[in-house]
Amino acid sequence: MLGSGPSASGDHDVVGRSVLHATPGGPYPGRVPPPTPDLDPGTADAVRDARRLVDVSRRIVVLTGAGISTDSGIADFRGPNGLWTKNPAAERASNIATYLSDPELRRQNWARRAAGDLWPHVEPNVGHDALVALQDRGILHTLITQNVDELHQRAGIESERVVEIHGTTRKVACLACEYRDTMEEVLVRVRAGEDDPACPRCGGVLKSATISFGQSLVAADLARSEQATRQCDLMMAVGTSLAVFPIANVVPMAASMGTPVVIVNAEPTDFDPLATVVVNAGISDVLPTICGRGAASPHR
Repeated sequence: MLGSGPSASGDHDVVGRSVLHATPGGPYPGRVPPPTPDLDPGTADAVRDARRLVDVSRRIVVLTGAGISTDSGIADFRGPNGLWTKNPAAERASNIATYLSDPELRRQNWARRAAGDLWPHVEPNVGHDALVALQDRGILHTLITQNVDELHQRAGIESERVVEIHGTTRKVACLACEYRDTMEEVLVRVRAGEDDPACPRCGGVLKSATISFGQSLVAADLARSEQATRQCDLMMAVGTSLAVFPIANVVPMAASMGTPVVIVNAEPTDFDPLATVVVNAGISDVLPTICGRGAASPHR
């Protein structure tokens, strides 16, 4: 069982450049990667081994972390230039108890969002596009993401395939009732002068529809992730240090059932010994090759 205890979000890794030239009708229209970087022989072999596993799989589950989004310009939280490093108030706002008890902190948080300081205009990168290729090939079962940026959906992953285990910052939820709305609708109110907008239905506190420290994960999302893990014939962990629990447990769960595991991350993880293949390289450098080019989606 994955469990449903409090989540610690903010799992960020460093990634490199992009790979795989786009051709007319390919899966990356509008985002043409630079030339393929030279890989050391060991990494090149690992990429080929990972691609072979993908090619023989029919029900792939992918777990993604922040490493897949850094090439889109989303800074990490704890690094030298991270959001929380530069602005400790933003880290305090990620604790649900502090957020509820400190109106001034909420006002500052809404002001940052209204000013566009929390990356509202970022776009998917070729790493996101690479996972769309799995969907185009008909072999993507479920995509579980620790990210809250909705870039997978913006890249073209069907929403029903995505489990946003830590929620989304593109929507707003009331902490007292079931009210939800888009983030932009609430930011219109902030820009009009409401510095701490309340729920229009019950007057409760509004926050982004993300799972903050001190909040439990959604039990249905955990159950769906576990079910997908039991059904998949390949587990891929991409751009995650696999240090955020309980969702990181999908990797050892898959391995315990004899399901092949591919880990693609810039740095080693504690679960590397469980993996069938480990690729330590920039996500955008290698993921398109691993996933295959596939056919272009009709809507792209």
